[in-house]
Amino acid sequence: MEDQLSSNEAVGSSGGAYEEAGVSIQSGNELVNRIKPHVASTARPGASATIGGFGGLFNLAGAGYTSSPSLIGAIDGVGTKLMIAHAMNQHDTVGIDLVAMNVNDLIVQGAEPIFFLDCFSCGKLDVDVAESFVKGVSAGCREAGCALIGGETAEMPGLFSSKGGIYDAVGAAVGAVAQAGRTLLPDKESMECGDMLVGLGSSGCHSNGFTLIRNIVEKAGLSYHDRAPWEDTDKKVGESLLTPTKIYVRSLMGVVAQNLVKGMAHITGGGLTENIPRMLPKNLAADVDVSTWEVPAVLQWLKSTGKLPHEEFARVFNTGLGMVLVVGKDNVVQLIRELEAAGETVRTVGKLVERTGEEGCVLRNMNYWS
Repeated sequence: MEDQLSSNEAVGSSGGAYEEAGVSIQSGNELVNRIKPHVASTARPGASATIGGFGGLFNLAGAGYTSSPSLIGAIDGVGTKLMIAHAMNQHDTVGIDLVAMNVNDLIVQGAEPIFFLDCFSCGKLDVDVAESFVKGVSAGCREAGCALIGGETAEMPGLFSSKGGIYDAVGAAVGAVAQAGRTLLPDKESMECGDMLVGLGSSGCHSNGFTLIRNIVEKAGLSYHDRAPWEDTDKKVGESLLTPTKIYVRSLMGVVAQNLVKGMAHITGGGLTENIPRMLPKNLAADVDVSTWEVPAVLQWLKSTGKLPHEEFARVFNTGLGMVLVVGKDNVVQLIRELEAAGETVRTVGKLVERTGEEGCVLRNMNYWS
């Protein structure tokens, strides 16, 4: 996006035959001019977040990394949640989602997100839609403390529908971990039986399971413009479902810097049962009591209306926890105090136990979800 017309499909003379074929250089140039202030708002030490070059620049020394850090990359999308954004003509929140899905994957490894890049692909460029999306991406980058240093806008008629402003988006983020005095997470060697599992509340569905969500909403006979039956207000179905994924970076950076956590799992696709074991050594399992936290109303409605078995619910959705942390017993009180002071909803949800079978995550009291 900062080199908005860098793709083969976005290069050509303005107007004329190329525009008749379906690609508007003028619209691309207009978008670049309109997003400049949004992108510039993400500047941080190490990056000015200016646009127009062939590549984005980040200066590690300027960001305070005096010795060579370890760099960690992540790439992700928003999935079919975009279809609800199209239906509601609301595109800023999915821009936040795109950032969140990437930077949350970085912070669980102890990395500070330092820069972000995105790719916006469409059949016909709607400048208003694209600007709204980039505005959301920029908001997510500011929240995560990373600079938006590069991107791509690809107008590809024939590959994407030219009707209705349909687009797809992918983002990538890079994080840094100072090598001196810092252990890359998860620190599996330090984990032991009795370590506590601490969960951080989610903002709702986040950005996973939306193919199932859309199916449940459709079978319930609801329009995205109807009042959401799980809300206490007049908020519409689509508006509620577009609540952006929570970004945990600022809250977690402090406890990571104090070495209060041994590991973290970002609860995305695969839910609790598949994501928690990813941070654990093979000899340990997570013993999780699902009665220790509240399931958000939207997820309760989806489970009930979709008649989802407990096991599938836990495998598809975050069930109300966006992050699960492994913490030594001696650090639990301080960690909870720090995270609550940062505005997080924090619950002790279980502990690590010896692994006796194939399951790396055992969920207890699932009847609580009935």
